[in-house]
Amino acid sequence: MLFTGFPGFLGTALLPRTLRRAPDAQAVALVQERWLDQAKQTLARIEGAEPAVAGRTRLVVGDITRPGLGLDPAEADELRRGPLEIFHLAAVYDLSVPPGPAWAVNVDGTRHVVDLARGADQLVRLQYVSTCYVSGDYAGLFFEDDLELGQSFSNHYEHTKHEAERIVAKARDAGMPVTVYRPSIVVGDSRTGETQKYDGPYYALQLIARQPGRTAVMPLPADPSRVQFNLVPSDFVVDAIAALAPHPGARGRTVALANPAPPTVLEMCEAFAAHTGKRLRVVPAPTALSKFAVDHLPGVGRLFKLPSSTLDYLTHPTVYDVTATTALLEEVGVRCPPFAEHVGAMVAFHREHPDVGSAAMV
Repeated sequence: MLFTGFPGFLGTALLPRTLRRAPDAQAVALVQERWLDQAKQTLARIEGAEPAVAGRTRLVVGDITRPGLGLDPAEADELRRGPLEIFHLAAVYDLSVPPGPAWAVNVDGTRHVVDLARGADQLVRLQYVSTCYVSGDYAGLFFEDDLELGQSFSNHYEHTKHEAERIVAKARDAGMPVTVYRPSIVVGDSRTGETQKYDGPYYALQLIARQPGRTAVMPLPADPSRVQFNLVPSDFVVDAIAALAPHPGARGRTVALANPAPPTVLEMCEAFAAHTGKRLRVVPAPTALSKFAVDHLPGVGRLFKLPSSTLDYLTHPTVYDVTATTALLEEVGVRCPPFAEHVGAMVAFHREHPDVGSAAMV
């Protein structure tokens, strides 16, 4: 099997779980040169914790933005010859990413992975991680099988992930065995709160938590009691992919790994305030004005400490239907925890680990 995106959080969590499926399973983890030392440390930690998977993973330097994934031709041929399962997890997960890196990694990289899969003698399945936000700004209910609904996009991340999923969908429709996973906004582990980076809803949590006194002022656009903010804990995403990857019922499917009952923006912020011992006071702030202030008014960006690109998600118009996904997950015993069950762990981890950054692995 081949993993891209190692040693990111998904690859780190999924690698040992996938190897556990069969005692003779072997893995190749494609790693960029600059992440090789970190990958070696991560693999050593995995193998130290789980001796049964030790010695079954090779780290191979490559680059998905290059044809053939930048692999030595002999290495690529070896991958193609045997039964091959591909976990394509690598992507630029950054709402503020400029177009060049976004298209090179998310679109060209996915095309190169699909090309490798197409040339495999025996492709078991391409396990591809997309995002719910291929929906762009579509207003209304977005189903698992929806993709082309005339939507536009708030940023290059959304646009390029949509284009990448189009490449995968075309290969699937031509007969390639594929499962597409669409997580919504991923936050920390539901039990420990652990996360690799603070972005998305963490900006709101940070703004609320750092205000002195018992009242936290939160500028919010539109009517925050009517806008859903769909977030899911990382262990749910990992559990779902690990369980569905070998499941025959997931072959050819697109699964929306989103919260079936997400909080509204107001409920999310009120929960953050309650868990930091504060009372929330909402101040109306139109999105366009807020984005202009963050980007152009001196001191505003430093005060709020968030990229303006995140503000669009406070008025996000899409609601994600997960009916089919929920039924499929019930077959493998995976459940998405309600926000109320994991927000406490999320806030506690943030309080106890203030030095975690917001940068994505690129």
